[in-house]
Amino acid sequence: MGIDLPLIWAIIIIFGVMMYVVMDGFDLGIGMLYPFFKDEGDRDVMMNTVAPVWDGNETWLVLGGAALFGAFPVAYSAVLSALYLPLILMLVGLIFRGVAFEFRFKARANKRHLWDKSFIIGSLVATFFQGVALGAFIEGIPVENRAFAGGSLDWLAPFPLFCGLGLVVAYSLLGCTWLIMKTEGRLQERMHDLARPLALVLLAVIGIVSLWTPLAHEDIAQRWFSLPNLFWFLPVPLLVLLTFYGLLRSVARNDHVKPFLLTLALIFLGYSGLGISLWPNIIPPSMSIWDAAAPPQSLGFMLVGALFIIPFILVYTAWSYYVFRGKVKHGDGYH
Repeated sequence: MGIDLPLIWAIIIIFGVMMYVVMDGFDLGIGMLYPFFKDEGDRDVMMNTVAPVWDGNETWLVLGGAALFGAFPVAYSAVLSALYLPLILMLVGLIFRGVAFEFRFKARANKRHLWDKSFIIGSLVATFFQGVALGAFIEGIPVENRAFAGGSLDWLAPFPLFCGLGLVVAYSLLGCTWLIMKTEGRLQERMHDLARPLALVLLAVIGIVSLWTPLAHEDIAQRWFSLPNLFWFLPVPLLVLLTFYGLLRSVARNDHVKPFLLTLALIFLGYSGLGISLWPNIIPPSMSIWDAAAPPQSLGFMLVGALFIIPFILVYTAWSYYVFRGKVKHGDGYH
């Protein structure tokens, strides 16, 4: 029995994208929370919680994109052709956000508000268009003769736009619970106050998306609601409700770490639901990972490098978070 190289590469890409969503999600969320906090000291603390690690978080985005290009070139070509505009706007947002990290601390006091705005707008634009790209991907990408056969504005539709707004809420909650874990005092209290309404809005978003997708796509409805699949997949929505209950209780008890961990669990469950709906298609609705895979020789050659480099990424990521563990206080600096 041979090694299923397309399956291995699909798992690597799924893992890389999940790591990016988790690790870059909370610092994008922090940027979108900035408008709720006008005090410069609070904003300094908020940015300082992620300033030492934010750029390393984006390693996973590069890994996912490079792996898709090398392992599934047909999918890479179709997805980028279909989502060229939202992906470009996402990258522009990430650039503005990244520049704001570096320049805000060095700017004069009377110019710092410009970099605050850059941080806010960059975070919002990057998050919204990530969600739009995800929604358009779920909607399906038309492919004929292994090439994109749709239009450049196909993504400009109600479901992708709603997914963009939904991801804004999800990342904001992730950033809020991260700050509950990393801050203290009045700032942490205000984050506790924000977490509950954000969690309730996210629950509504998840409910709407969970109904919208099977109603709009018969194949997704068949996968979720046919027997015996219904019994196999029923734990996912039940776990979502249980996790939300735990999240609201932990926020009410003013816990420090649990809200963030439970929000991570929600993101993972949502990601799992997406995987159940689309698997094994890498270009919905009908092109599987095996149809879009590169030749086995290419997949095997790249796998050697991936198995070498991914452990290094995991180690230095874990080390950086370990070094910068603990609470961030007013007056702590980043240079």
